[in-house]
Amino acid sequence: MEEQVPEVPLVFVSNAYLEKKAAAIKQKPILWEGYERASLLTHQQVELIKAIDKKQPNVIQQAMVEKGQTYASLILYLVQNLSRQDTIQYVCLMTDEILSAEDSNASFFHAATQEDANLPFAPFFKLLDSEDEFLALEASKILTILACSAPSSVNLSSLFVWITKKLADTNKEVVDLAIQELESLLRVNKYRLPIWNTQNTVKELVHRLSLHKSASTPQLQYQIIFCLWLLTFEKEIAANINEKYDIIPLLVEISKSAVKEKVIRVSVATLRNLVEKAPAQNLAAMLVAKLLPFTENLSTRKWSDADILEDIDFIKQRLQEDFQSLTTFEQYASEVETGKLEWSPPHKSEVFWKENANKLEEHGYQLLKALARLLSTSSNPQVLSIAASDIGYYVKYSSKTGKNALQEIGAKQRIMELMTHEDQEVRYQSLLAVQKYMHQAW
Repeated sequence: MEEQVPEVPLVFVSNAYLEKKAAAIKQKPILWEGYERASLLTHQQVELIKAIDKKQPNVIQQAMVEKGQTYASLILYLVQNLSRQDTIQYVCLMTDEILSAEDSNASFFHAATQEDANLPFAPFFKLLDSEDEFLALEASKILTILACSAPSSVNLSSLFVWITKKLADTNKEVVDLAIQELESLLRVNKYRLPIWNTQNTVKELVHRLSLHKSASTPQLQYQIIFCLWLLTFEKEIAANINEKYDIIPLLVEISKSAVKEKVIRVSVATLRNLVEKAPAQNLAAMLVAKLLPFTENLSTRKWSDADILEDIDFIKQRLQEDFQSLTTFEQYASEVETGKLEWSPPHKSEVFWKENANKLEEHGYQLLKALARLLSTSSNPQVLSIAASDIGYYVKYSSKTGKNALQEIGAKQRIMELMTHEDQEVRYQSLLAVQKYMHQAW
């Protein structure tokens, strides 16, 4: 599936909270002549700025057509050299309106880099740290527009870090703005890996999504999953995102309860990316998340968008092929590796454990350590019960070396502790495991 995302997209950031603040600032008069009297601006600069100050959009745009480079240089000069907060607010708002009015206006600002390599970004990076909320929010929007129209690569780490902090903000309107900016930035290929590599960005996104799993917030769900969809066009990200953030079961869960088709559409498109870009890392986790029966259910529904059905059928076909090729042990290993343990047949089969117990010792006891880790870190009673049961079966059929390894990694002690767990099933399975220990002369 080819990526159908424009390289240099339109940036659409619509945020009522920011717009309300902007409307109030727009009403304030700025006494430009005072700056001339103080020799901070020349008469020519004042006349230029007054020619577009509080004018109709068509008048401003005509001025940009005629003197775009002059106005861009003047605006950048004002942001860099004036200090009054209300004036800087006003100039930033003017910048936003100019950049938002016509995509081509950004080129005038980018041309300023010929005069100074730090332009046009540096003045607005500085404003991200402003104590004035409007200035910081407005600067982030301006930087996003400039970034998405930049003719060459730019180091945007300051912006990415700022957005990440705002994803954790208590003001939901600020969170919304940050997500919209990420949506715009991630449309541009060159920013995906830097955003992925920014500490906590994807973690905060997924956290926000997990907080809004119910169908009551479809727009927020759509926007966050749209970001994940864009990220997963990169193979490196598609190969690692589920292992790090467990997004497959989350996307399946959200799709099952979603009432808006667009939420299901973007979730399925994200899952398709994971299958296409990194099947080896994702197909097993999808089978564990019961995505195959869910795609079979989805394929029977009527959709207004034909692309959904194409994506569903693609995923379903790949999962069916993978499911048929997986051995019982590989299915079991997928459960353990993803931490999604269910009472599937292998967990209760004496034949399975007799044939496969020694395989838990392969690759440096990888699966055995994974089971022990689940016993120590999981708070899910079902996972603890099944992991305890598996340890018991393993003890029954494992080698002497394996039993010693189990004790060394602390699983035996943890099983003992779980005998007093608050959940009855966890206590029962732990007791059975301990009995198997005793029977095997531990």
